[in-house]
This record gives sequence, structure tokens and C-alpha cells, in this order.
Amino acid sequence: MAYEAVIGLECHIQLATVSKMFCGCPAEFGARPNSNVCPVCLGLPGALPVTNREAIDAAIRLGLALGSTIRDVSVFARKHYFYPDMPKNYQITQYDRPLCEGGALPVRIGDATRSFALIRVHAEEDTGKSFHPERHGDRQVSRVDFNRAGVPLLELVTQPVFREPAECAAFLTALRRLVRWLGISEGDMEKGHLRCDANVSIRPAGTQALGTKSELKNLNSIKGVEKGITAEIARQERVLASGGTIEQATLLYDADHDKLAVMRSKEHAHDYRYFPEPDLPQLAVDAAWLAAARERLAELPWTRAERFAAEYGLPAYDAGVLCDQRELADYFEEVVKEADPKKVSNWIMTEMLRHLKATQRGVSDWARNVPPHHFAFIIRSVETAQATATSAKSVLDEVFANGGDPASIYAERGIRARSSSDELLPLVRAAIEENPGPVAQYLGGKTATLGFLVGQVMKKSGGQAVPQTVKDLLEAELARRAAAR
Repeated sequence: MAYEAVIGLECHIQLATVSKMFCGCPAEFGARPNSNVCPVCLGLPGALPVTNREAIDAAIRLGLALGSTIRDVSVFARKHYFYPDMPKNYQITQYDRPLCEGGALPVRIGDATRSFALIRVHAEEDTGKSFHPERHGDRQVSRVDFNRAGVPLLELVTQPVFREPAECAAFLTALRRLVRWLGISEGDMEKGHLRCDANVSIRPAGTQALGTKSELKNLNSIKGVEKGITAEIARQERVLASGGTIEQATLLYDADHDKLAVMRSKEHAHDYRYFPEPDLPQLAVDAAWLAAARERLAELPWTRAERFAAEYGLPAYDAGVLCDQRELADYFEEVVKEADPKKVSNWIMTEMLRHLKATQRGVSDWARNVPPHHFAFIIRSVETAQATATSAKSVLDEVFANGGDPASIYAERGIRARSSSDELLPLVRAAIEENPGPVAQYLGGKTATLGFLVGQVMKKSGGQAVPQTVKDLLEAELARRAAAR
């Protein structure tokens, strides 16, 4: 029997606020264990929480970006369950009256854009973090760090709208881009800034009834989400094929070994004994706050990509790459004030992104050493035949590494494009005389050899010859010699 998967995601977004959700403790990552704690985030008797306005503002902006309905009055609730790294034994979250409801995230998949519907986005606090098992003498022990307890989170819950694991990976990639674009989270899954649980069920293809779902936890990378869901779909298909039934449960996925393990039978909402948080008032968002948040909302990445395609005549792929990061899109728009948009796009996607990947540096590092007008100068120098692409890329390497004015470097190195036939023809003839073997191969019909000969001329010119001119001269000279044979 053929089955189809039905998948919903629960995404936890750790916010980049200075302080925690309900207290003034720093929300920084990597501090000494248990150094950023206080009676409030440790849940000590008598401590009272106060809601972080900056975190709620971030939630409102995310909700607006996703087209969600923002409640003017929402409610915090206590969700009761026991984890060793949750000191209160309950989590302050939102339940039946969340801050943001509905909405959708547009995601580019292949050549098409699809919108994946959401149920809600609500604010809550994070738990601490357990480290186990670890060896201490002759015993295995666990350690608990409460620095993360109380750090602001947004939980984004999708409708069960995914059918393929790859769709989930594309969704998470788009969500990561959005939260970084808005400046509300670093979105780094390895550091826990973005975490994902997946609810997975299968049903006979073509039917509408939902199957029994399982929840996958411990998915700490986008690739891990895709692999974990793939493994769970395969597990459920094996169970049903053998005549078994799927039991609702929470599973852990080990990405290193591609293994699933049952963590516990799945709780239902009533198991958490939700009730309104008695120590917090209702969360009120008035019209002025909502208007201010909307005013500060940047042009969204998918909207900007559409504008780049329309305004600058870029292919959809180029526009999508340039709008992967807000800083990159901003940089592009500065460079195109002085250079051709498609040429700028090509140089960014090849040279700039190659350098950033190789050096593990960011767009701001690049812009510091290669200001937009310097990058535009280098691009224009190739287009106007003032320099060859090889020479220009060499100068770009130096400018990125050390800074400096590319025009001055051109002058110091004596860089200029050599495109005169009178100047290049002697080099072409010398390359032909020095390489009789490749010349014979070319004349014998092996035209690919021409590339080797072009390279020899480029070497003789110090990389300053215009390649197309060299190619044209070589073809003409070799044709003349062939005719004279």
C-alpha cells in the first residue's frame, strides 16, 4: 500500500534580547555555567516575573511579517511538567490565547513559491540545559546549567501541511532567513537559537483521515530535521506493513547514527495542567504599539527579491541569493548605484560569496574592506576593458585582505588591459611557435586545444591580455597557417 506523510513543525526561536523573558538576567550564550541566574529564573519562592517588552515587540514584528493576527489581549499560562533542567517544574508559556494566530511563511522550492500555513506564534521562556552522561571518577553523572532557563523564546506552530521532508528543510531555511532579516534572532541551530520538533504521521495515499502521530525531538540541524523525518516515515511504514499499529509517542533522533529511540509516551494537553499564570497580568498590545512595530518592519526578503527581479532584471535565482541576508541585499543596492546590476550580481555570487565562505567572515567584514564604490570600480574596470578579469580579481583579493583603494593598486602594479592587435599578435605567434604539439592537434581537428594556447598567451601578457581578443587572434593566425599548408 502506498502511504503519504502528514507533517507539522513546532519551531522554537531563541530571541536575541539583552535580558531574559521575565527577569533582568543576561540572556547571553556561552557564559560560565550557572552565572546568569537569579531567584526569578530559578523559580525560588516569592520571586515575581516581569514580562520583557523587547521580546514581545520581537514577537509582534515576526507575527506581522507572517501575516498573523495580533491579539490585543493575550494571556500567559503555566505548563506543568518535570524536567531536571526546569527549576520551577512548570514553564511560563501561552496556551489558549496566544499573541499571534494564523499567518503563513512563503518558501521558495525549486522554481515555485509556496506558502505554508501557521496555527500560531506565541511567547514563552526556555528551560535550562542538561549535560549527560559524563564521567566523574568511577561514576557517570549529569550536570545542569540554568543560564538558559528563562531566555525568551517564540514558538511557531505550523498546520500539518508538509508532505515531504525536503519541504520541512526548505521551510526552516526560510524561517532562519526571516528571523535574521528582522534582527530578532541569530537563528543558529548549533547554538540552540533555532530548534525544531516535528509531528509525523502517515496515511494511505488519497485518504483524508489523519494517522496516529509521533513527535520527533532533538532535531538540531536543518539536515537533521530532514533525515529524522525521513527515518520516522520509514519506521511507521514498516510498522504498518508488518500488521502493527502506530502508538503516539515522543522519539529522539540521533543524527550521527541515524537512529530513533522512544523517549516517552506522548502527553496530551490535559496532562500539562495548563492554567493562567497568576503572577502576570494579561498582555495588552494597543494600537499605538502595533503601529510602531509595523512602521519599523523592514521590507521583507521575499518582497525584496521580487523587486530585485522586476527593478534590476535579475533572474529569480539571483534575486533569491542576494536576499538571503539583509546586509547582502543592502550591499548589492549600494553597488548597483555605480555598476550594471547583472554584473554586480555575478561578482557577488562568485567572488564575494566565495571569499566569505573560505574565510568564514560576514558581509560586514567584506564591506569594511571593500566598500561598495570600490567594488563597483573593480567591476566597471573589467566591463570597460581597463583591466582583465584575472587582474581585477587579483586586486579584489588584495583589497579584501588588506583594504586599500583599487585604483591606486592598479596604478602601482601598472595594470591595464591589453587588447591591441599590434600589441598581442607577437605574443600569439610566439605561443604558436613554442607549442607545435598542441598546434598540430588543433589543426588536426582537436579544437579544445585552443584553450591551452589562449592560456599560454595570457601568461606571456602577465594576465593583462583580453581573453576574447587573444582567442580571435589565435583562430585567425591558425586559420592562416592551415590555409598555407
